[in-house]
Amino acid sequence: MNKAAIFFVGIGGIGMSGVAQYFLSKGHPVAGYDRMITPITQRLVTLGAQIIDVDAPTAIPALFRDPKNTKVVYTPAIPTNSQLLSYFKEKGFILDKRAVVIGKISNIMPCLAVAGTHGKTTTSALLTHLLRSCGKKITAFLGGIAANINGNFLIEGDDFMVVEADEFDRSFMHLQPTAIALTSMDADHLDIYGTENELSKTFNDFAQKVCDEKRFIAHGLSVKGNSFGIEKGTHKVHNLRIIDGSYVFDFVTPTVSILNIVLPYPGEHNVMNAAAALAMSLGVGCDPAQLKVGLSTFQGVDRRFSIRLTSPKVVVDDYAHHPTELNAVADALEAFYPNKIKLGVFQPHLFSRTRDFVAGFKQALARFDEVLLLDIYPARELPIEGITSALLIDDNHGATQLIDKRILPEMIAKSSATAIAIMGAGDIAFEVPAVIEILKNQNYA
Repeated sequence: MNKAAIFFVGIGGIGMSGVAQYFLSKGHPVAGYDRMITPITQRLVTLGAQIIDVDAPTAIPALFRDPKNTKVVYTPAIPTNSQLLSYFKEKGFILDKRAVVIGKISNIMPCLAVAGTHGKTTTSALLTHLLRSCGKKITAFLGGIAANINGNFLIEGDDFMVVEADEFDRSFMHLQPTAIALTSMDADHLDIYGTENELSKTFNDFAQKVCDEKRFIAHGLSVKGNSFGIEKGTHKVHNLRIIDGSYVFDFVTPTVSILNIVLPYPGEHNVMNAAAALAMSLGVGCDPAQLKVGLSTFQGVDRRFSIRLTSPKVVVDDYAHHPTELNAVADALEAFYPNKIKLGVFQPHLFSRTRDFVAGFKQALARFDEVLLLDIYPARELPIEGITSALLIDDNHGATQLIDKRILPEMIAKSSATAIAIMGAGDIAFEVPAVIEILKNQNYA
């Protein structure tokens, strides 16, 4: 029997590409559209996918034109005026959001879901690595490129499914989890939820999908369950210190203590992420000694405090796009590079998020000695009148400039800063290679 063909509208997204890889691994014909050719789409092509970069029905490969044998998966990030989406709807194709498809897959095997406004990508990657270190055969859908698996998708077996549970568009409500980790519940996506209370209510509703003992909740959040934290909670990080550029700590739970664990990954927020992953791994029966070894070999996630250069200057590349995340980057820089002059380069992501968190962004950016701001990356949004990056300029912080992205490398090269954080969830990552090149070749006579 022939397997259904599947066409992805927005196949190059980090979440969509993982689902595409899943169906490729199951032998389904896969094709998709994305407006940009990237390493992700190129990898999909090497795995057998057909990809078009034109939003036109005439570009759809012949195999994917039959509504009886082709299912369509799409992401809410695709504009509603997409010609492809309109075509598929008019011709009677079965259309599902990515969240619905992931929800169906989560019924196939025990599902470990990691939710939270911040930290879910790194925690999911940590959990994936720890489970593998303990011999578990898993399937994982991650929201970033994890170094230990060199990708955002893994399929080795069905002991567990690890999934990043995305709150955007209430996507995670489609999941059928066996256990849940909840890392944070800060206000975000207010364009979807309207209020912080509604967002918190939805996180709580998601947590109710499992019983109390199957929840692993960051200490201080208003959700019942096992709690994790630094010197707080039922599962706590104790005696945290920095030794030779790595965190070292004890992990203490009601039933076991793991001493002198090494986490070779900067940022106290990542210690919290590690605590969540350790707690959940212990909760599904992993061996403490194997977890200790596993954590020491974690290599991180691309654009999550990724150190791109160490000399002559430190350059950190990070996906941070919320005030809390900018503060986490600032914390990590202060902890690991206390004596360096710090430059924050920030590309705001979404007009609505910029509008909603002006004060928070100003406060976070003020922690850097110098700041370079780029224009807002719109993603799925249309401009909002009066909302620009200029709103984030703090008159009390004299070293803040709004610049054109095209001159970013030269502006960074002119800076006196010795530790540079390049932050944002838009296309700012594409500028990092040019920044590295100019700093490497800079004449420090």
